[in-house]
Amino acid sequence: MSTSESRPNVVRRGRGPRTVAASAVLALTTLLSFGVAVPAAAGAGGGSGQRLGIEVLSSRADQVSGGDALIRVSVGGRIDPGSVRVTRNGADVTGSLRADGRELRGVVDGLRDGSNVLRATARGTGAGTLVIRNHPDSGPIFSGPRQYPFLCRTEQNGLGQPVVDNQDGQGMRVRGPDGGVVGWSRDCAGRTVVDRLYRATDGSFKPMPSDGSRPVDLTTTTTLDGRTVDYVVRRERGTINRFVYAITLLEEGWNRRVIYRFDGGVAIGHDQGRLPGGHLYHDGLARGYAVLYSTGTRTATHYNLVLGGETALMLKEHFVEEYGVPLYTVGVGGSGGGIQQYIYGQNHGTRVIDAAIPQYSYPDMATQTTHVGDCELLEYYMDVTDAANPKWRDWENRTWLIGMNASATVPNPYRGGAPGSTECVEGWRGLTPLALNPRWFPGDPLWEQMDPPGVTETVQWTHWADLVNIYGTDASGYARSTWDNVGVQYGLSALTSGKITPAEFLDLNARVGSWRPQSEMVPEGCPFVSTACADPAQFDPWSSRNMRLSSDGGSTPAPRTTGDRRAMRAAYDSGIVFTGDIDLPIIDWRHYLEEQLDMHNAHQSFASRQRMRDHDGRAGNQVIWFTDARPAEASDQTPEALAVIDEWMSNLRSQPWRGVVGNRPALAVDRCFRTDGVEIARGDHVWDGVLDNRPAGPCTRYFPLYGTSRTVAGGPLAGGVYACDRQPVRTAIARGVYGSWRPSETERRRLEQIFPTGVCDYR
Repeated sequence: MSTSESRPNVVRRGRGPRTVAASAVLALTTLLSFGVAVPAAAGAGGGSGQRLGIEVLSSRADQVSGGDALIRVSVGGRIDPGSVRVTRNGADVTGSLRADGRELRGVVDGLRDGSNVLRATARGTGAGTLVIRNHPDSGPIFSGPRQYPFLCRTEQNGLGQPVVDNQDGQGMRVRGPDGGVVGWSRDCAGRTVVDRLYRATDGSFKPMPSDGSRPVDLTTTTTLDGRTVDYVVRRERGTINRFVYAITLLEEGWNRRVIYRFDGGVAIGHDQGRLPGGHLYHDGLARGYAVLYSTGTRTATHYNLVLGGETALMLKEHFVEEYGVPLYTVGVGGSGGGIQQYIYGQNHGTRVIDAAIPQYSYPDMATQTTHVGDCELLEYYMDVTDAANPKWRDWENRTWLIGMNASATVPNPYRGGAPGSTECVEGWRGLTPLALNPRWFPGDPLWEQMDPPGVTETVQWTHWADLVNIYGTDASGYARSTWDNVGVQYGLSALTSGKITPAEFLDLNARVGSWRPQSEMVPEGCPFVSTACADPAQFDPWSSRNMRLSSDGGSTPAPRTTGDRRAMRAAYDSGIVFTGDIDLPIIDWRHYLEEQLDMHNAHQSFASRQRMRDHDGRAGNQVIWFTDARPAEASDQTPEALAVIDEWMSNLRSQPWRGVVGNRPALAVDRCFRTDGVEIARGDHVWDGVLDNRPAGPCTRYFPLYGTSRTVAGGPLAGGVYACDRQPVRTAIARGVYGSWRPSETERRRLEQIFPTGVCDYR
């Protein structure tokens, strides 16, 4: 493959020349589709004072779901609002609207699936018209074909058995009072349940007594608006887009603000997901925020962020129809919950959230798979292939190859608790079989209630297959994979810094290998399959049985893997890769967890910032806060971040012309904190030295950062490179890529044998 083909490009669909008439038609169609108010034509009804416009407030007009929509009819100054009539597909729905000054507002229901026409008329004027496209509340809207099989968990989530939707033996069995099967559920719809809970003095949430009495252990809370009320919440649970949602808020004291609580984790879909305690988010509820939550925006359920974004939009729409348009919605959530905020802010603007507090975040998950896929290859090389090398017995030296932190003192569970481990081991071990091996199913007894029997064997249990609607399938019938390590010079910076010798560098890159194609992968061994652990020979925490390694000790270099370019392009086109196109207030906060070898490595906050800079040269809407967690997590800066976001959003409402950056309050700056929450430093230069060549700032000095296997191979800190451009070995030598090492002719030929299509050129 030529160099010009080796980088995935974002497809940008340009617009050719159009006639004025064609442009006008397109503009009108676009306005109607997106729910922008479209007035009556001047020729039909006169000037601007005699115009009517209709818009959808709860969603985009072409993405309405559930058969209803909150709409607003804007009434021109010369029109009597009392004379306005609104119809839905010809039926009068004016009674569902309420006049408020020069507008009518209300929820219009009875929308049929597909296209619907809303029409507003009044005496002495033309009509305002809006085309609405409605979708069922089970979805999909734009995420593509639904995933099957799909494990129902309505009963586990307090909604009772799922609704029967077929008699074909497809899905979860639904039983009648006698225990017999009365039907099956493929789409896992559940009934809507509303209950009342109170916050008790012991910090738990308990059901309110059904007899109306006041619990003796009921607490009170003071909201952001200064009101002190009983801490009693209304909770609504149901299903939207096949996932279980919860909407929770104080019975009295809603502050007109919303927190969308996103959650993290890693999973491979085909599951409705569990509703954990995070939907009862005390830090938000106590201050009067409404809290939105869905198992479909929890990456411990799936990692399809096109589907997740769709689910978030549908839940937000439902909330707005029920409670009205809030002052703003702020995202809160860690790890995958932080990623979702970056991705949804990029893909959907302010339609899901207006501001973000991503915690322990990465820019996205899709490009994390690149260096995570290197982890076990490198660990296996150091543990087994090059085990005789004394350098790898000093575990801190492993950072030279993996880029991430390593420790000589952290106990390693795979070594019987002996000291010595790495972030690859502590943070990422297990992700290889989970994300890459279609034959590794972690299992859940609930699948035994699913039909037809053996349905799990029809699933490819990989990240790629979970997102097959995005990546597509290859000629072998497997989902396309983006993982690629062609041309990657592992340990390059260790070579140029003198930590490893040229001979060690050549051996590493000749023998590190790659991963088998999905069609050739075999079942995992111990510790991933517990029954295999009875046989010591089955111990394989590296998943080495699925590696492509050298067959002759490195004389013939181990093959590398070429990722699918169509999958890479699809990842960018779909928006699951964060490219930095975001204009929301962002407070990126994390505990500093490097010494714990936690998977949430701290440099990722700056990777997000660099991508934002790469997009448009600016990142002033993002501030980065770190709080020390050595020796343990203590202070949580999230409540302070909520207060700063509230001030930021207030500024935006009062001075919208100043934009996001122009409205930053005084505390919306880069900051870092000690374990007890005491501020160490703040300001524009506290992180100097991370993304520039200035002397290290006070926060940079206090919190050492690490990289990844690809940054130590010469890649950019921002990450996001699925497959590198390549240059001939001769060119790399001439450019001084290898530092002070000047390869001999024999060494050059060996490099060319290892890298026959060239080495990575990250320029």
